[in-house]
Amino acid sequence: MFKKILFVIAVLCFWDCSENNLPENCIRASSFSITKALNNPEFNQMRTVNGSAEILGGFQGIIVINAGLGRFIAYDKICPNNDCNSPMEYDQMNRPNILKCTCDNSEYGLGIGIGGAPQTPGFECPAIEYNVVKIGTSIRISNF
Repeated sequence: MFKKILFVIAVLCFWDCSENNLPENCIRASSFSITKALNNPEFNQMRTVNGSAEILGGFQGIIVINAGLGRFIAYDKICPNNDCNSPMEYDQMNRPNILKCTCDNSEYGLGIGIGGAPQTPGFECPAIEYNVVKIGTSIRISNF
């Protein structure tokens, strides 16, 4: 009986851990998959920890960041509130853990476990984070 109760509690705890719980006004990621070779010159800055590169894809471009230990994170540069025609800005030198939407000055945290969470009070939609898998000397960026 105890195991059944524990199982039900565990299922309920993880039930809310999906993109389906985003507010209705939040943008959902479109379905795609991109594979890039890490030895491309466009990724030279990404060879060190916290190094980054911008690539085409997603809604308004994707920022890919080397999180260290062979891990990479990627975020779409579209403003999560969809109130801006310009892509979000990433200032690697001065604010390496923030994406900023210049139209409404909202900011979004970047990093392992942060998931693009809004850092500005009053904003609830996170930046779109993509899945990144390192496969040998390449990375695959996708929304699944």
